[in-house]
Amino acid sequence: MKQKNRDNAGLIFVKTALALIVASLFPPMLNAQTLSDVVVSASRTEQRSFDTPASIQTIDRTTIENAGPQVNLSESLNRVPGLTILNRQNYAQDLQVSIRGFGARSAFGIRGVRLMIDGIPATTPDGQGQGSSISLTSTDRIEVLRGPLAQMYGNSAGGVIQAFTRDAPEKPEFDAQLYTGSFGMRRTDWQYAGQVGGNGLVADFSTLNTDGFRANSKTERKQFNGKLSFDANEKTRVNMVFNQFDMPLAQDPLGLTTAQMAADPTQAGTNSVARGVRKEVLQNQLGSSLVHALDRDRSITARAYYGTRDNLQYQVGIPPANPTGAWVALSRIYYGTGLQYNAKTQMGSTPVVWVAGYEFDHSSEARQGGAAALGTKTTTTRSEDNQAENSDAFIQATALMSEKISLVAGLRYSTVSFKSEDRYLGDGNGSGSTSYQASNPVLGLTYHATDNFNLFANYGKGFESPTLAEVAYKGAGVPAFNTAVNASSSQHYEVGAKWAPSSSSRLDLTAFQINSTDEIVVASSSGGNSTFTNAPGTTRMGWELAGSMLLTPHLKATLAASQLDAQYSQSFKSVIGTSTTTVASGNKLPGIPQSFLFSELLWTGQKMDGGKAGKALGSQAGLELTQAGRLFANDSNTASAEGYTTLNLKASHGWALGSGSLTTYARIDNLTDERYVGSVIVNQASSQFYEPAPGRNWTLGLRLVLPI
Repeated sequence: MKQKNRDNAGLIFVKTALALIVASLFPPMLNAQTLSDVVVSASRTEQRSFDTPASIQTIDRTTIENAGPQVNLSESLNRVPGLTILNRQNYAQDLQVSIRGFGARSAFGIRGVRLMIDGIPATTPDGQGQGSSISLTSTDRIEVLRGPLAQMYGNSAGGVIQAFTRDAPEKPEFDAQLYTGSFGMRRTDWQYAGQVGGNGLVADFSTLNTDGFRANSKTERKQFNGKLSFDANEKTRVNMVFNQFDMPLAQDPLGLTTAQMAADPTQAGTNSVARGVRKEVLQNQLGSSLVHALDRDRSITARAYYGTRDNLQYQVGIPPANPTGAWVALSRIYYGTGLQYNAKTQMGSTPVVWVAGYEFDHSSEARQGGAAALGTKTTTTRSEDNQAENSDAFIQATALMSEKISLVAGLRYSTVSFKSEDRYLGDGNGSGSTSYQASNPVLGLTYHATDNFNLFANYGKGFESPTLAEVAYKGAGVPAFNTAVNASSSQHYEVGAKWAPSSSSRLDLTAFQINSTDEIVVASSSGGNSTFTNAPGTTRMGWELAGSMLLTPHLKATLAASQLDAQYSQSFKSVIGTSTTTVASGNKLPGIPQSFLFSELLWTGQKMDGGKAGKALGSQAGLELTQAGRLFANDSNTASAEGYTTLNLKASHGWALGSGSLTTYARIDNLTDERYVGSVIVNQASSQFYEPAPGRNWTLGLRLVLPI
């Protein structure tokens, strides 16, 4: 049955791709525009998405609203080729996010991918971030940048995910949302957006409660995101953003073995319930950005932010030191600043747009840990202060060499430093420090063949330091600063084409190769603790295809497909548990689906504008297909999860209420009740690799928007 599903999915993919291409050749005559989307991530200045010499996609507000209850990035970002988001059904560990394979090894949170919110980093200097930092209910759009130009964002920039909070409308409005669904899911959101005393204000408060698909996966969380915008003078625009993420409870169901998966995928992993495995998080962040126009061609952008994060986690523990469980806690303070200069100039007869800047970010945390019994602290056996900071300078320029050719070049110099002071018993045995430096150049060429067809080629050099969590343990879960883990370096090559044969259709195709040395890999993962080491080298080769078009004024087709061959280019030895194994050259990197496909057909009662569904008035209905390839769970490739194919069905209807609106939403995910593994815990020492995905499940939603 699974093989049949995969064959059908492959046939659907081929038909969808052919339909997009053929229909592009014979487009309907519509007044839609797909070339006008403006992005900033690739060049740090406003530019049409079609003209950027990079692989970049934008997810707009309408897509975010129609993709689900706006809880997880995985709802809407699965439409971006090359970006893989594995929803673990485990809020204690966050989503697994990877771009072209970077970030796939993460045992928790997001790493290897830079997160930005309103121009302010949501990734700490060591490269660690949390997707839950993005408040989707107030997000206007999300940009995803992949490839060589992402290296201009510094350490751990395998890609960049940048979210932008909506601007306040001229007329104030109140927005209320209520969602309910399978597994006791309850979601609310309350939002005010409008002008207050001439200042733009967006204030959004949301809640989430769920019992979870599996045992011991109950979660409670609250989130606030506020944005205040005003003009300090006629040339200066200021944005101030405050957000709070409060998750007082996130139970952790852990992974399952093959036998446990077969017996009951809804059960929790070994000792998860008995030892009260869970996490508590409270994060607050205040940031401000300022844009000052010196004249029509020059501007200065400045940013500053400050935040705190408190994290308490109860783990299974590793015998014999923690036979009944363990706990680890951190209290973090982080802050940073940045300054950027943008200018449009002429070098002779050549127009040049360039940007130069400096960024400094600092994170310090007090980390403690010890033994626990039944989810309660019993002893403290670890106490240390950890610190990470980066100091980066960069310059990037884009020159229009002729009417047909543009050149982009950039350089970023980064310094990342770590320091740990062991305060347990005052012996200092776990203390240490290390630093990493890198100069990362990027170079790209774009051939503007016609107004609707571009070819581009890029090269970039990147580097990725370990995170504080990745140097926190030596072998066998021993808490000590591990300076033996080196930063990895990578060479990125990319060629691509962008084609918009009509105002209602567009195809983006990219091929890439990435060669890395000193790849940071999981050495072992057990009891909630992971240790890391370096592999000599890896290669990643693949392609990405993104397409969208209006088949009729009421029917839109979307396609995102990618293929990735990621493997170790040299053999190396790895210690998993107490066993030493040799990882052969040619083995596939774990945690990375070898292929991924998302396809959607969306029908709307109202005509669409620009290939997008407009206001959510009238009826909409859509069918989504997702297909993922095989997912290896360990470096030796002896454990893996089969690929899967799922179908999702969604519908909505909106009514006008004067100048307001009332909209209802309904979704059925995994319509065919496919039983599959959603994600894996890489190199889990007890072979509890697998995190199952839920079967058929439903969501109902209601949204009320009223003018004030």
